[in-house]
Amino acid sequence: MTAAIFGPEGPKITAWEQAFFRETQPFGFILFARNIETPDQLRRLTHSLRESVQRDAPILIDQEGGRVQRMRPPHWREYLPALDQMARARDPLRAQWVRNRLIAAELTDVGIDANCAPLADIAEDATHPVLQNRLYGRDVETVVAAARACADAHLAGGVLPVLKHIPGHGRATMDSHLALPRVDAPRAALEARDFAAFKALNDLPMGMSAHIVFSDIDPVAPATISAAMMKVIRQDIGFDGLLMTDDLSMQALSGTVGERATAALKAGCDVILHCNGEQAEMQAVAAAAGLMGPQAMARANRALAMRKTPAKIDIPSLEAELAHHLG
Repeated sequence: MTAAIFGPEGPKITAWEQAFFRETQPFGFILFARNIETPDQLRRLTHSLRESVQRDAPILIDQEGGRVQRMRPPHWREYLPALDQMARARDPLRAQWVRNRLIAAELTDVGIDANCAPLADIAEDATHPVLQNRLYGRDVETVVAAARACADAHLAGGVLPVLKHIPGHGRATMDSHLALPRVDAPRAALEARDFAAFKALNDLPMGMSAHIVFSDIDPVAPATISAAMMKVIRQDIGFDGLLMTDDLSMQALSGTVGERATAALKAGCDVILHCNGEQAEMQAVAAAAGLMGPQAMARANRALAMRKTPAKIDIPSLEAELAHHLG
């Protein structure tokens, strides 16, 4: 398998994509709003993506709820931003579990089996608005408990959780989609707060890196392409799950997408995440990424082994419970 996850261009797989995916055999796929119209259309798309590689490849999405959810009404539920729900709920952790169990049910219904959640970044007053209300709290204990509830709900629902953004995006005051954030906090402060949340969740099956420079550890390279930061993630935080990059086409990174892919894998990431569906870029990423190595494959197999058939749930009852928690 190629060490890449690709996003298709539109709501149907094209002939070019079918041939490209069959040849390159990416580890998995990721979907966005551009790929989504109706439940039946989405089921056809997820089936055709797996058919193109002739295996049960994982299909990912960003369905956090709130501002970042690719599946929306009228076909799917609308959720509060996570930080708002945590503040409003009568029992925040139970509400967090119920919310994410409902999300997992929506995903498996259309053939999606991995979600880019939970977030273990800690909200700060200065956290960039693109991220702040997506987070779960302002202290390590709250964030860890809420992230664990989110992950447990997904796993119970047959969906693999992807822990993000390792090793912590909360201190970033810039949007990494547009520019490279820089965090100048001393390492001791990072270890006590930002890194501590991820360390408590280091058993989750998959994770996503942060495109952020942590200047006290590596003053030049963002974590995604920094060997020093990968050492922090693997050894100090102790995360040994499958580690994918954040989207390689974000402007926080420099160089061509091929150069970015090479640098990320050399630093220690397992899989390249490429999201924009552009053919030339996907070809460049596939060429640069090459095949997954044995260690990455072992991590991938451990993660995929955690997919399970979800037990049946009473959806109307869970919907009523979430409404009750939110008043």
